[in-house]
Amino acid sequence: MTKRQPKYRRFILKISGESLAGDQCYGLDYPTLKRMAEEIAEIHRLDVQVAVVVGGGNIWRGLTGSVGGMDRSTADHMGMMATLINALALADAIEKTGVDCRVQSALEIKAVAEPYIRLRAMRHLEKGRVVIFAAGTGNPYFSTDTAAALRAAEIHAEVILMAKKVDGIYDDDPKVNSSARLLQKVSYLEMLQRELHVMDSTAASLCKDNKIPIIVFNGAVSGNMLKAVMGEPIGTYLGGDNND
Repeated sequence: MTKRQPKYRRFILKISGESLAGDQCYGLDYPTLKRMAEEIAEIHRLDVQVAVVVGGGNIWRGLTGSVGGMDRSTADHMGMMATLINALALADAIEKTGVDCRVQSALEIKAVAEPYIRLRAMRHLEKGRVVIFAAGTGNPYFSTDTAAALRAAEIHAEVILMAKKVDGIYDDDPKVNSSARLLQKVSYLEMLQRELHVMDSTAASLCKDNKIPIIVFNGAVSGNMLKAVMGEPIGTYLGGDNND
């Protein structure tokens, strides 16, 4: 019997900071961190190249700071530092599974992470290392979703897997509307026109222009990450146009 092969061989995994907090409101949940690291290692052992972009919302949100009166650039740089904390924690957990991992930061902090260099990142992936991209794009006013879209284009990733705390994209807020319907497939244009809050418009435009599909799924459920990589129907597929 032929063993089923993964559908994707190089992908970006986007993990929100909130996902790393587990059921907590703040900080890192170590069992969640360990589970995610083990799932990443399991996929990596299928000869798949895994790159990760992490958010920092479990520690600090730049937008929240700016609303409170802080300078937006300062607040956003603090948010970038929060993503680096999460990246280091995740890298440590991945290394403990026996998989080599490298953290590359868009902000230069040589004591704890490599600077982001595209060709070096691609070489790490080819050498069988997981690469975690931290500090977003290194610029204020850009989200980590935009960083995921940018890095995916730069390293020629086949897909972005977006691990969230919801099952996918709904036609309405399921927390408010119990009749909200989970959408199996959404085009980039439809997402923008209907203002479905999956990612910001800059990130969506980058993915649309570079024809990078996105799979939005519930990262809190064990095994969902592997299902997405194997091409099993899960969550919501975002990409293409309405005729695809």
